[in-house]
Amino acid sequence: MAEISQKKRIWGWFFFDWASQPYNTLMLTFIFGPYFGQTAAAALMANGMSEQAAEAEAQALWGYGLALTGVIIAILAPILGSVADSSGRRMPWVWIFSVMYVVGAFGCWYTVPQDFSVFWALVFFGMGLIGMEFATIFTNSFLPSLGPREELGRISGSGWGFGYVGGVLALVIMLALFQAGDNGLTMVGLEPLFGLDPGAGEDTRIVGPLTGLWYAVFMIPFFLWVREAPPHDGAHYRIGQGLRDLGRTLKGLPSHPSLLAYLGSSMFYRDALNGMYTFGGIYALGVLDWSIMEVGIFGILAAISGAVFAWVGGHADRKFGPMPVIVVCCVTLIFTACLIVGLSPEAVFGMAVEEGSSLPDQLFYLAGLLIGAAGGAVQSASRNMLTRQANPARMTEAFGLYALSGKATTFLAPWLIGMTTDITNNQRLGVTPLIVLFGIGLIMLIWVNPRGEGART
Repeated sequence: MAEISQKKRIWGWFFFDWASQPYNTLMLTFIFGPYFGQTAAAALMANGMSEQAAEAEAQALWGYGLALTGVIIAILAPILGSVADSSGRRMPWVWIFSVMYVVGAFGCWYTVPQDFSVFWALVFFGMGLIGMEFATIFTNSFLPSLGPREELGRISGSGWGFGYVGGVLALVIMLALFQAGDNGLTMVGLEPLFGLDPGAGEDTRIVGPLTGLWYAVFMIPFFLWVREAPPHDGAHYRIGQGLRDLGRTLKGLPSHPSLLAYLGSSMFYRDALNGMYTFGGIYALGVLDWSIMEVGIFGILAAISGAVFAWVGGHADRKFGPMPVIVVCCVTLIFTACLIVGLSPEAVFGMAVEEGSSLPDQLFYLAGLLIGAAGGAVQSASRNMLTRQANPARMTEAFGLYALSGKATTFLAPWLIGMTTDITNNQRLGVTPLIVLFGIGLIMLIWVNPRGEGART
């Protein structure tokens, strides 16, 4: 078999971001998440709950479901990463979790509004989300092998930007060919393909099979072109050895203060960012009374912004390092969270607007552009920062710990949003905890060495 060039390996690695991004774009944020909120609220209202209470309860249920998924990922991520490093085998895990991704996504087709089950909707969605998150851990661990240290920021940013382009294209396909608006037609004036019935939610539920098929097709370059080093002599999936190695790493974390501080910082600011992604569409439906079509258009703009600024951030990372990129993005996201909390159809930061004013909608579009820009850049810079902080010989385990730090409090943001929404019975006030989480993450960066463990400041 001909040797695979480094350029092909990099492009194969890029294609994981392209293949997996629609789960974030279509499923989590802009199509299925809002569909869940809308459909669950309708089911609750059918049982006698008021509209405002039903919308708040639907947001809370979505938050609690994601919280449970986050706990599962947080517990298993570092264990599986350590086992993979101890055996020297990562690719079989990518296959296993890819299957979970596809099965979970396809399962969301069965969330029929006329017989809607919150439990099964969250089970299928959670299965796909777990598959996506775990596959990401193992694919991210290939990053240090793709080029010299000084080029990793550019490679990471280009990959993240490429992934956003995939997310945009998938979302455009969804809105142009499948998702019906209030007039029963798609964004380009067509009836939904394959005779999909909007009355049964088929035009929206098709997002699950579309996302699963997209992943299955576009992971082919990854599996063809990305190769890992041969496993250790006599290596098997040594769970006991992996757990012992993980225990040793955890015990040694206090002796690596920069890595420990970075894991703690990213735990908070990535959790807050995920909260923005997760609840943005539900917020727009419930607070601003948008349709799923409008949320989808909002998503296209945010994803385009993410693609452009992930690439820009990658080049800034190459020139200045990942730390300045992360700081600027966190400050931007704090401002954006404050902007979102200050918006309602009747007022902007407490100042009344004329009835029917488009200003709140315009400002929410601005918020979407800022979330896309800062979110894309900060995630790209964050995974490159980890390659500077971690032990190169235990990179998969490090990304497992990175996932743990991202998921250890992933239940916290949805739980805080759910709890605050329940207490205040107000979706707008429900997202205020995100401001605090971003602030904590930003403050903890003070103790992170930008050049990594052992580097001189």
